[in-house]
Amino acid sequence: MNVIHIDSGILGEHSVSRRLTAAIVSQIKADRPDAKVTYRDLVSERLQHLTGAQIMAPADLGEVDPALASDIRAGRQMLDEFLAADTIVVGAPMYNFSIPSQLKAWIDRLAVAGKTFRYTEAGPEGLAKGKKVIVASTRGGHYSAGPASAMDHQESYLRTVFGFFGITDVEFVRAEGLNLGADQKQFAIAEAEKTIAEGNVLRLAS
Repeated sequence: MNVIHIDSGILGEHSVSRRLTAAIVSQIKADRPDAKVTYRDLVSERLQHLTGAQIMAPADLGEVDPALASDIRAGRQMLDEFLAADTIVVGAPMYNFSIPSQLKAWIDRLAVAGKTFRYTEAGPEGLAKGKKVIVASTRGGHYSAGPASAMDHQESYLRTVFGFFGITDVEFVRAEGLNLGADQKQFAIAEAEKTIAEGNVLRLAS
């Protein structure tokens, strides 16, 4: 079993999403000791944001500027890791109603025609079927229900883009209201960790 563990929270040891992804991966390892985990910290090993030079670069990078070639190779390696994975654990805090730009840069390297999707006469087809994605979703306020749900471009985007890749098994471990006071923060974290410990989002991953 191949697992990719992705963190994108910028708060380091204070990041709740990092705390939750670590708990999810620990639970997976407890259930499946044979699981191979590849870890990517998108903050410390940051990819460049997508550019025209990257898109237009030839398959053979021998004549490409060395810095650009290195970045393209890193993106290709992350795509290969994604394609080889059975389960993808993603830490995704909500920043300004969406995902961190570091996480978007990673997703942009996965969205490659002929690799994770293709266009057909019947419409787009995802090519990364059969995988499970578990997202540790953290938010300062409450966006899962009520009027504020219209401002959620974090979970809705992730479900859409992974669905576009053909992945329909996308689960969210959610900690909301983290900025609404210390008691609410601790309650939200405890509830998320309880969900992880009970294995509610891990059954299909194990």
